[in-house]
Amino acid sequence: MIRMMWRIESPGGGMFKNIVLAFIPLFVAVDAIGVLPIFLSLTEGLDAKQKRRVINQSIVTGICLAIGFVFLGKAVFRVLSITVGDFMVAGGILLFCLAITDIVDTGKKRRLPVSGLGAVPLGTPLIVGPAVLTTSLIIIDQYGPVPTLVAVLGNIILAGVVFRFSGVLIRVIGEAGSKAASKIASLLLAAIAVMMVRKGVMYIIGL
Repeated sequence: MIRMMWRIESPGGGMFKNIVLAFIPLFVAVDAIGVLPIFLSLTEGLDAKQKRRVINQSIVTGICLAIGFVFLGKAVFRVLSITVGDFMVAGGILLFCLAITDIVDTGKKRRLPVSGLGAVPLGTPLIVGPAVLTTSLIIIDQYGPVPTLVAVLGNIILAGVVFRFSGVLIRVIGEAGSKAASKIASLLLAAIAVMMVRKGVMYIIGL
């Protein structure tokens, strides 16, 4: 009743309200601020041009994945007999492998090629991962595909903006602080990966 009155009083009000309501849980799921230390770790040693390329690639990857998943996610999962739990376990294992590689590697050579760094793991599963995709599946039934899509795209672009200003943080903490932060971020990434696997297993067994 209240929602109906909102739409009657303001033709565009209902759509705007749904976008805001969809934006909030997706903002928590994307967690751009939380991903920032991991971004710093993965892009350590890259010049400004390479970082811009990685950021742009991560945004494009996230947007394409989000658009495809909003409209085709449920159908693809049904066809492949994949559950959200399966997706979370797979994403968690991938992140855990990347985190462990970063922690134990003391050499100066990069662990991941710059050409694909923006797509995996930044674009997915860090920016648009199981949490974002699962949240999208839930809220699309509540607020509709258009508000959900707008909210997802807004959060992905916001993450890109946060990454672009990461250089300010590097200048503040210095090179030594940046290296220390990268190792701490890798440890946090490993913990996040374990959490994703745990939640995926719990989802699969119905807990």
